[in-house]
Amino acid sequence: MNHFAYRAHQLFAEQVPLSAIAREVGTPTYVYSSATLKRHFRVLDQAFAQVPHLLCYSVKACPNLAVLHLFSREGAGFDIVSGGELERVLRADPDGAGKTVFSGVGKSEEELAAALNAGILMFNVESAEELLLLDRVGRSLGRKAPFAIRVNPDVDPHTHRHIATGIHTAKFGVAFAEAASLYRKGRRMRGLRPLGLDCHIGSQLVDAAPVRAAIGRVADLYGRLQGQGLGLRFLDVGGGLGITYREERPPSVEEYASAVFEPLRGLDTTLILEPGRVLVGNAGLLLTRVLYRKRIGQKQFVVVDAGMNDLIRPALYEAHHELLPVRRRRGAAVTADVVGPVCESSDVLARERRLTLPRQGELLAVMSAGAYGMSMASNYNSRRRPAEVMVEDRRFRVVRRRERRSDLWRGESP
Repeated sequence: MNHFAYRAHQLFAEQVPLSAIAREVGTPTYVYSSATLKRHFRVLDQAFAQVPHLLCYSVKACPNLAVLHLFSREGAGFDIVSGGELERVLRADPDGAGKTVFSGVGKSEEELAAALNAGILMFNVESAEELLLLDRVGRSLGRKAPFAIRVNPDVDPHTHRHIATGIHTAKFGVAFAEAASLYRKGRRMRGLRPLGLDCHIGSQLVDAAPVRAAIGRVADLYGRLQGQGLGLRFLDVGGGLGITYREERPPSVEEYASAVFEPLRGLDTTLILEPGRVLVGNAGLLLTRVLYRKRIGQKQFVVVDAGMNDLIRPALYEAHHELLPVRRRRGAAVTADVVGPVCESSDVLARERRLTLPRQGELLAVMSAGAYGMSMASNYNSRRRPAEVMVEDRRFRVVRRRERRSDLWRGESP
């Protein structure tokens, strides 16, 4: 489900050849397809059309203002985890706070106050002490802070250990047995208003069974809390639906929706979903240029100008990203490691890949890089972060310019 394809041996983003983007903008550069972003959002939105729902795009997946603005025009809300992400939402959509949920285990008092003043839809509270602080902030501002408790359902999501959030060893949420008592306490606090219930079990989910099991647990709790007169309106079931990077076979959006609907039959609620990767992952790629080829013994290396500071997922998660030549040509196939210029042995974008040995200066596309690519980029080795480009049919525009070298020491003093 993306708009990247070959035409006459040239790789295009929608109607734009990637070589034209590289020629004008340089490399490394992230390229997003607006048609793919819209398509993904609409397909997911339609899958949940039979019930009241709000798709709150998970800003951390790809926080570029152009992406946020596009989803806002499609009717999205937002899921944020910091005050900085709140500011991004408000810059992209001045009325976006009322459709935004604030998640995360470590919200500061300043962040809570800013979000409450902005008119946020709901806070997803992740500890008893956070609930107390939110009450104090609400009372100091003369407001009742709308909140949900994020429960940890202790369900194994069958995903990478670094992105599993709904098991009892994870830092996220509160123990299931603790949730009801926190609602009772929150109901008595003058600075709070219970509004929903929240859970999220992890990212890159490729099995619907854990989703069904987790939502079954929280749906039962939601019904009991409603029966106690709490007046809850929203059930936030999180996000995390996976995409295909290599051979994964995640559930279709229809299968995912069915897994969510099944435990909710008869429940009076508005669903909140927090999709991120499934919307943007396959809507973006990282464009990079070959610098050198080298052999060390029997080992072939291809050195490119994009490194782990630009795309950390392979180093951090041992993640696989397909690698495509921007211009296809015939040639001898080799097995090579495609590596970046960062001074770390872990700076490997693709390990032991079978590919036509590229020439110096040729372009490669690192696919499925729209999620947690640019959002996790850094200036390690004092490298400038990539530019970002949005493609819209036959046109493209730079939606984040490449950093200037002087940006690397901005705010510092000798």
